[in-house]
Amino acid sequence: MNASADQILIHGVDIGDAPGVVAAATSGEATLYQGAFGKRALGEAAQMTADTVVWIASMTKALTACAAMQLVEQGALDLDGPASRWAPQLASPRVLDGFDDDGKPRTRPARGPISLRHLLTHTSGFAYTMWNADMLKYQLATDTPGVTTGQNAALDLPLMFDPGERWEYGIGIDWAGKIVEAASGQRLGAYLRDHVLGPLGMEDTAFRISPAMRARLAKVHQRGEDGGLTAIDLEIPQEPQFEMGGGGLYSTAPDFLKFIRMMLNGGEGASGRVLKSETVEMMACNQMGDLSVRPMKTAAPAVSNDADFFPGMRKTWGLSFMINTDEAPTGRSPGSLAWAGLA
Repeated sequence: MNASADQILIHGVDIGDAPGVVAAATSGEATLYQGAFGKRALGEAAQMTADTVVWIASMTKALTACAAMQLVEQGALDLDGPASRWAPQLASPRVLDGFDDDGKPRTRPARGPISLRHLLTHTSGFAYTMWNADMLKYQLATDTPGVTTGQNAALDLPLMFDPGERWEYGIGIDWAGKIVEAASGQRLGAYLRDHVLGPLGMEDTAFRISPAMRARLAKVHQRGEDGGLTAIDLEIPQEPQFEMGGGGLYSTAPDFLKFIRMMLNGGEGASGRVLKSETVEMMACNQMGDLSVRPMKTAAPAVSNDADFFPGMRKTWGLSFMINTDEAPTGRSPGSLAWAGLA
C-alpha cells in the first residue's frame, strides 16, 4: 500500500497538481502511512518533508470547536442559549436585505438569536465573501476588511439569512473563537495551547509561527491562467487583533494526526483525556437537523474554485465536521468526518 501511495503522490507532483505534498494516515493507535514529495516552494531548494509546516486554514475550525466543547462540558458555555451572552456584538444581528440604487446595503433585524450551535454548524447566517456574491458586494461597498487580516472589523458583517434557516459556510467559528476567549479569559491561542495542543503534544501547531516552525514552512501557491503554479507571500498576520478560530493556525501532518487519534479514541489523547467520550459522540453526529451542506459556488475565482464534496450525496454537519451520509465513491464509510482548508 505504501509504495502505491508514494507513486500516486509523486505523479501528482510531477504533473503539477501541487508543488509539494505531505500525506499521512492513522488508526486510533498509530500512524499507518506517511509520505512527503516535491518542494516547499517552487524555485527554492527546500524539499517537502513530513514535518513541513503549512497554513492549515479551515482545518483550524475543528480545534476551535474542540475548545468550545470543553467549555460546554464545564458549563462555562452552552450550545443553544444566545451567543450574545459571551459576544455582546451578536445581541442584535441584522440580515442583509439587498442594496439600494446607489449600491448601499439594506438590512433588517434577524428573526431570532444566534447560538453557539448555529456558529459551529454554519447555520448562523454568516457567510464568506469568496463563496457569496452579496457578501462580497457588501464588503466592497462598506470597505470592510477581509477576515484573513485579523482585524476585528472583519467580523462586523450582516447575516445572509435568519439563524437556523439553512447551511452556509462562513465566519461563524471565528465568532466561536471569540466566545471561547470570553468564557475562558484567555486569548484563543493561549487557551488552545494549554487545553488542546499542549495535552496532545502538538508542538508544531500555533497561530504564531515560531522560528523553529518557520525554518520548515511551505509557501502557499497560486495557479495562473496558464495552469502553472507560483509561490506567493501569503501569511496570516502574526500580530492580529483577533486570532482566527476559523482559519488561522499553522501545523504539520504528524501534529494533526494527534488530534485525529484523540477523536478516534473518544477524546482520549496520548497524555490523557481532552474531551469526554459523549462529547466526541455528539460532535460526530448531525447537529443541524434536516438541513444539508450545500455546494459552495465561488464568488471570487482568483481565491477559490467551486467546492462540492461528494456531489449528489446528502452531507450533514457535526461540531465541527462535514458528515457524508452514504458510502462515498472513494470508499469513505457513511458517517465519516471530514473537512479541508482553503490552501
